[in-house]
Amino acid sequence: MDATTIWTAARGAFSSVNLLATTLVVITLSYLYRLYSTDPERPVAYSVQAPDQCLPGWKGEYVEKTELKLPGSSAIQCYCPANGKLLGTINPASPGAIDRAIAKAGAAQREWMKTTFAQRRRVLRTLLAFVLDNREAISTAACLDSGKTRVDAMLGEILVTAEKLQWTILHGERALRSERRPTNFLLGYKVNEVRWEPLGVVAACFHNLMGPIISAIFAGNGIVVKASEATAWSSGYFVDIARATLHACGHSPHLVQSIVCWPTVAAHLTSHPDISHITFIGSRRVGHAVASAAAQSLTPVCMELGGKDAAVILDCVPSLEKVASILLRGVFQSAGQNCIGIERVIACQGVYDRLVKMLEPRIRGLRVGNSLDEDEDEVGEQVDVGAMISDQAFERLEALVEQAVGAGARCLVGGKRFHHPRWPRGHYFQPTLLVDVTPDMAIAREETFAPICLVMKARDVDDAIEVANATPYGLGASVFGRSRRDIDQVVAGFQAGMVSVNDFAVYYAVQLPFGGVKGSGYGRFAGEEGLRSLCNTKAVCRDRFPGLMATSIPKTLDYPIRSAGRAWEMGVGIVELGYAEAWKRRGTGLWRIIRNG
Repeated sequence: MDATTIWTAARGAFSSVNLLATTLVVITLSYLYRLYSTDPERPVAYSVQAPDQCLPGWKGEYVEKTELKLPGSSAIQCYCPANGKLLGTINPASPGAIDRAIAKAGAAQREWMKTTFAQRRRVLRTLLAFVLDNREAISTAACLDSGKTRVDAMLGEILVTAEKLQWTILHGERALRSERRPTNFLLGYKVNEVRWEPLGVVAACFHNLMGPIISAIFAGNGIVVKASEATAWSSGYFVDIARATLHACGHSPHLVQSIVCWPTVAAHLTSHPDISHITFIGSRRVGHAVASAAAQSLTPVCMELGGKDAAVILDCVPSLEKVASILLRGVFQSAGQNCIGIERVIACQGVYDRLVKMLEPRIRGLRVGNSLDEDEDEVGEQVDVGAMISDQAFERLEALVEQAVGAGARCLVGGKRFHHPRWPRGHYFQPTLLVDVTPDMAIAREETFAPICLVMKARDVDDAIEVANATPYGLGASVFGRSRRDIDQVVAGFQAGMVSVNDFAVYYAVQLPFGGVKGSGYGRFAGEEGLRSLCNTKAVCRDRFPGLMATSIPKTLDYPIRSAGRAWEMGVGIVELGYAEAWKRRGTGLWRIIRNG
């Protein structure tokens, strides 16, 4: 071995040692920084005891009747719709209890509104860490109270909440930071800005309580959430998590209040003069009642009243197999109980027959049941579609299917309630495939909110748009295809508040403004627009050079007016100077001002 070779080997060894040493130093410094740094937004560790029902081995007792109202009492009976087991009972709130909840939130909000965005982010970071670390208990609680599968709970509760938290942490301050706005020629010595300031105490009647809580508190508000009677049990656990987060970060847990009440008492909340804003998700019938009550106090309302979302499949779709999988998720997730679920599949005639042939065996093979089956874990893991929250709609759903079949539609799969052999008290409806549906059928116009896949045929792109818009609703929509021209035509033609291209409901997963048009309601939550809607939009105009330049009323225009004619001429001159397009005319305006000054 010559000297050159030895030197090269030695240099390589030295470089390797040097690289290793450098790496170790970087890792050590990084560790020490993280260990001793005082990040003001660093999450705080805390714990919340999960309900016993969420723990392994819980058996529970069956309810006598699967009804929300406890027989012989005014209490709310909480039970699992997948198996009929009792989760607990809750005493409904009275008007006095609602008053006290609003007062507590208001007192806490007066301190909370003084917090910085960094302090609010710390609360959200702490909550995000807790949600990720306790995903099992949270998703189990959602499954027990709603009957949905574990996968649906992971997507509908954990993922959605984590996304809302992350977006608000990363972008919330920018959305609420004061903005400069342009001025004009006449008022060039002024500076204009728009501020978004807390409203006070807001309310939310919402399916996913964490969403409105996150937005409300980051905007500096207190919040009273009204949980649905059907999911009152899990809502209590979720609100406990939010309140414990605030407490762990050194803030009052009273900022977040939760009530559960019967519909006869709900108007006391929605008409309350100390509520500054209401976010409501529910039916059109209840939405009318909420809007009417809120009008008594002139309280602004964001309404999301359901939809009949269409998915248009164009002839130019590149992969029908991939589209079929997306459609199944869009239709059957949470047993169809999804406000942005796909309620109608509108396929152009070139792909219609092939799509129906793809869907039929896959829908026929869907397995219905309880994914929390504690005695047969293997069975639980094989459940595709969970229970529905209630069986009250089953008779109406069966009637809609029968009417459609009587009018010429074909029911290829399902169409009726499902009597589960293992869970006879569960609320199950058969995964259904109904094809050859036409726009004049009731089931094509009414929201089903159920595991029913409706397939409709369109002659061409124009016809597909017409069919998609032939309902009273206008919430979300999807279009699948390859042609940019045809896709853009459909997107522009949809009468909807949100559209996904070659996908399903992804606008919800990226925090775009959420809401619809027509009978689907008004207003937006989520995104910048939603966050700002929970604020007082305050316009501020101030002097650019305080003490040097300020507004002074000319004597000609000062009260009492000395000469109406000269005042008129000066007014004309001001308008011409400020707004005439030609500089010559602006000069004329300036001369009028000088002459009449």
